[in-house]
Amino acid sequence: MILAGDVGGTKVHLALYDFTNGRLQHTRDARYPAREYAGLEEIVREFLSGESVSSACFGVPGPVRDGRLRLTNLPWTLDSRELSHALKIDHVFLINDLEANGYGIAELTPDQIFTLSEGDPRQIGNRALIAAGTGLGEGILLWNGKMHVPMPSEGGHCDYAPRNEDEFDLLRYLKQKYQGRISFERVVSGMGITNIYDFLRDVRGMEEPAWLRDRMTSEDPNAVIAELALTAKSEICEKTLDMFVSAYGAESGNLALKVLSIGGFYVGGGIAPRILEKLRDGAFMKSFTDKGRLSQLLINMPVRVILESRAALLGAAAYAEARAAELSGISPRAASAAF
Repeated sequence: MILAGDVGGTKVHLALYDFTNGRLQHTRDARYPAREYAGLEEIVREFLSGESVSSACFGVPGPVRDGRLRLTNLPWTLDSRELSHALKIDHVFLINDLEANGYGIAELTPDQIFTLSEGDPRQIGNRALIAAGTGLGEGILLWNGKMHVPMPSEGGHCDYAPRNEDEFDLLRYLKQKYQGRISFERVVSGMGITNIYDFLRDVRGMEEPAWLRDRMTSEDPNAVIAELALTAKSEICEKTLDMFVSAYGAESGNLALKVLSIGGFYVGGGIAPRILEKLRDGAFMKSFTDKGRLSQLLINMPVRVILESRAALLGAAAYAEARAAELSGISPRAASAAF
């Protein structure tokens, strides 16, 4: 059995996987509110309840150095060696969460992916992955001539680049709010949606009716904004989602240019599947391809949305099995395919 984990700033998602005919087989999973626990070890112990696993991999937000990471949104320091010893799991690995998502792409089935733009599917080369959720993750899938090798990136923390008057004023608003530089994550993420909403209310003076204000304070504001925007029941929510999707497409195009992702571009994370209807209306792709003399390069790139919420877990499980097999010489995947 293989343990996979997706560690976020607000929740930890754990799952157990086995193999059937060479493919990952989901056994069970559970989500835990991260801030209610002292550390990852406590959550894993509760999840496993004494069940034995051969290897484990956790996708984590941030750069992993020598198997060690200090989380920015939680008071945790994770160390793969310490986790291995404490949990009595022979092989424990920590990788960047977008790296885990990258490994997960190879495990997905066609029904778990939505094609936003066909592009030219004959092209072979690098791929890129962007994922807006609690934060903004970006990753690279480097084509080495035989396969795509996922590589982590912290591109979501690069400087936000406004493109029109609304976005220039949004930047000024956010610089004052956060007292300093503004990264793309402040705009293209869950916090970004509420930042845009607050800007439209406070700076543009768009109306926030009392019933909407009540819902924004008593419910998940991002869910409220998405619902009311997609059903055309609130002008400020519609404008918020318009600005968010436009900025999301623009930064996706920026990443695609930097990586030269002619082999395909993937949009992951928790937000995209929930606003798929909006992503399909053309605004995302318009911003994605609006790159001047290089627009045709972007038009030719296939763009796909990952619908599977467990993509990072699939990738973490695949990575754990492959790396443990390298170290031990025993491959559960290969063994399951032999029967």
